Amino acid sequence: MKLLIDIIGWSGSVMVIAAYGFNSYQKIKSDLLIFLFLNLVGGIFLIIYSVYYTAYANTFINVVWVLIAIPALIKLIGKK
Repeated sequence: MKLLIDIIGWSGSVMVIAAYGFNSYQKIKSDLLIFLFLNLVGGIFLIIYSVYYTAYANTFINVVWVLIAIPALIKLIGKK
């Protein structure tokens, strides 16, 4: 179980960093589905990881991260 949680945590980290990095270097825009998807799924994965390891400060920031991504994703999907 620990290995699975570690894989989930590392995957979430890579997703969030990839979204931020691609956006920072203007490879993707913050209003694209891929950007929001990476942030949403990455944040969820990091929540799972941080809850497992009882790192509640980390859990808090990732819950906020996901709560920001969800309405943005809904808004984007609603436009299409």
